[in-house]
Amino acid sequence: MVFETAARHLSFTGAAGELNVQQPAVSMAVRQLEEALGVTLFDRNHRRVSLTSAGERLFADATRAFEILDHSADAVRQATGGEHVTLNASTAFNNYWMMPRLSRLKAHHPQIDLRLQSSDREPDIDSEGISLAIRRGDGDWSGCQSALIAPEIIYPVAAPWVMAAAVNLKGVPSLLHQRLIHLEEPVRERPGWQDWFAHFGIRTPVPASGLRLNDYALVLQAAMAGEGFAFGWKHVTDRLVAQGLLKARSDWQWTTGKGFYLVWSHNKPLSPAARTVRDWILEERDAAGGA
Repeated sequence: MVFETAARHLSFTGAAGELNVQQPAVSMAVRQLEEALGVTLFDRNHRRVSLTSAGERLFADATRAFEILDHSADAVRQATGGEHVTLNASTAFNNYWMMPRLSRLKAHHPQIDLRLQSSDREPDIDSEGISLAIRRGDGDWSGCQSALIAPEIIYPVAAPWVMAAAVNLKGVPSLLHQRLIHLEEPVRERPGWQDWFAHFGIRTPVPASGLRLNDYALVLQAAMAGEGFAFGWKHVTDRLVAQGLLKARSDWQWTTGKGFYLVWSHNKPLSPAARTVRDWILEERDAAGGA
């Protein structure tokens, strides 16, 4: 803790002030840490200190460690006190499905403190103290209850002028000759263009060219910017298509048999606030015709 504070301030005096100790105590603690690790963490000059390369690495890891501790403490507070409701979902779902609806939640339930948490993995709801989550699958997860938000329906989308310029887009195979935007998520299991083409009986390898991104929200931003054709998950892109930001080939849709589900713990009861958010999300689902 002393090292992290000193590294953040780049000042032993500043760290001493934050920690409410004397400056020599900070110097001694840092020196003991350096001796224990066998490396120098700070370059000490007459008026200031700076991090060595070893110090920069340790500071980056220490910062992440403290962030994890803060998140864990927040989860424990939520689990015991029910102070707020956490919804864990992909960046794209939070940005394009939840955000346009939040004003209605606030209007009907102003007392609810809902916190959107974006993640590139599927979290453990119980151990991480998460109230609600959005998951792709078949609705069956151990220790969880679930409700379908939307079936998984995928079709190509692009900026309107990109779609209009694709004059040779006569059939599904012709899409192989267009610039494609690829989603390559590092952890979550998601279908890709090769799967989509295979559904239509096309086994031709998908060209390796095209923009490759690891977050679906970035994929949609790239599509709206005219970078090419992207996967359009219907429940996320419907609003963007209706607003004219994207154009879809909905006649080329693929219903995969999977779905996107609202998930909560089977082992721990939801707080009253979390139950309210769950029921509100399902009402929004019904209003959108998602289920």
